[in-house]
Amino acid sequence: MLQLLIRRGLAPLARLVYRPEVTGLDNVPADGPVVLAPNHRSAVDTAVIALTSPRPVRFLGKAEYFTGGGLKGKVVASFLSALGYVPVERGNAQAGLAALGAARAVLERGETFAIYPEGTRSLDGRLYRGHTGVGSLALETGAAVVPVALSGTERLLPVGRRIPRPGPVHVRFGPPLDFTRYQGLGSSPAIRRAVTDEIMYSIMELSGQEYVDHYHRRPRPDAA
Repeated sequence: MLQLLIRRGLAPLARLVYRPEVTGLDNVPADGPVVLAPNHRSAVDTAVIALTSPRPVRFLGKAEYFTGGGLKGKVVASFLSALGYVPVERGNAQAGLAALGAARAVLERGETFAIYPEGTRSLDGRLYRGHTGVGSLALETGAAVVPVALSGTERLLPVGRRIPRPGPVHVRFGPPLDFTRYQGLGSSPAIRRAVTDEIMYSIMELSGQEYVDHYHRRPRPDAA
């Protein structure tokens, strides 16, 4: 019920205030498992995807966000669940496997799941090498992968700002990518890398970003 309220109430209000330019909605399959693979430029990207996607979308969220005590904790957990977040533990290899398992369960139910292949948001506007989790999901579930290009969100909510400010935001949903030709080869690291690289190339073409062929690493706070 809360998710329906957000999609029918909050989404139109957000679109009225921020007026995002959205193209390619017809590229998102109307049914069946779908992986949305966006570039990542701002902390607000998840909300933008959730409010512009033609289908309800699931995301991974830190488990601690769902475990707060008291009324406030319950309200936050309910709101995040309504936005589509799936709670997972993070911070180690076992947690990473659990996260992929949670994502796989969403797709096996025929739902839509969004994952940022870069892993963390870009601080310099460039597009970084994708982690192969997105390739694994596509290969293991047979889901179509829809590349998504976000632009303008980095100005909507720059680092250090708490409340988004109005500004032009563009969301482009690209043609779905089909990897069923690799059926049965999901255990191959080379195939997972090839699939992930194809997804990243599609995001690069949509976004027009400069591509960097290494993983993005955030600078340490104590770095000189």
